[in-house]
Amino acid sequence: MARLGVNVDHVATLRQARGGDEPDPVRSAMLAEMGGADGIVVHLREDRRHIQDRDLRLLREIVQTKLDLEMAATDEMARVAMEVKPHLVTFVPERRQELTTEGGLDVEGNRDRFKNMITLLHQSGIAVSLFIESDLDQIKAARRVEADCIELHTGRYANAMSLKEQDTEFEALAQAARAAYKLEMVVNAGHGLNYRNVRRLRNIPEIVEYNIGHSIIARAVSVGLERAVREMKDLLR
Repeated sequence: MARLGVNVDHVATLRQARGGDEPDPVRSAMLAEMGGADGIVVHLREDRRHIQDRDLRLLREIVQTKLDLEMAATDEMARVAMEVKPHLVTFVPERRQELTTEGGLDVEGNRDRFKNMITLLHQSGIAVSLFIESDLDQIKAARRVEADCIELHTGRYANAMSLKEQDTEFEALAQAARAAYKLEMVVNAGHGLNYRNVRRLRNIPEIVEYNIGHSIIARAVSVGLERAVREMKDLLR
C-alpha cells in the first residue's frame, strides 16, 4: 500500500486568518498520525503566510512518523532546515502572488544551484526531494544533482477537464514514474489530489507516497481529521 503524507498548511491558514492560536497545526498533525498518516508535510513560505517557524520546531519534536518540509531553494530556508533537521526537505517553486504552488521546478536550468543545496543538506543528514513536472529532462537532472527522490506534480492531472485530457496526463505521470524508478529514485506525487482522482493513480506502482492536504482538511471539517485521514488511507490500499 502506498504511503500518505498529510499536509497541514491549511490548518495554519485558518488560524492566521483570525490570529490567535487555533486551530493548531501541531495538534492536527498528531490527529493525522492517529488516523494513519505516514508522514506530515508543511510548507514554510518566505512570507510565513501560514506555517510559522515555531510550528516547524514543535512539529519536529512531536511528529512520530516523518516530517517533510517543503521550501524554496534559498539560503535562508537552507539555514532553517539545517537547524530543524526534518526527515525530508522537498524543494518547491515559490512565488508570493500564488495561492498555492504552481508548476514544477526547473532543475535542468539550475543544476549547479540545486546540486550545491542538496550537498549542503546531505551533509546535515537530510534527505532531499524535488517537486517537478512529468518531464524526462527534469527527472534526469534530478538524478544528476543527486536528489534522493522526486515528487511528481499532479496538478494538470487533477485539473483535467475531460477524460481524454486526464488520460494524457495519467500516461505522462506513469511514464515519468517509471523513468525515475529506473534511475533509482523514490517517486512521490502530489498537488490537487482528492478522494476521487487519487484512485486511478494507484495503478502506477512506482509511486510510493501521495502528499495530500487541502482535500483532507476540507473533508475533516465534516467528519473530523482522524476519520478524513483514515478514509484516504483506505483509498490507497
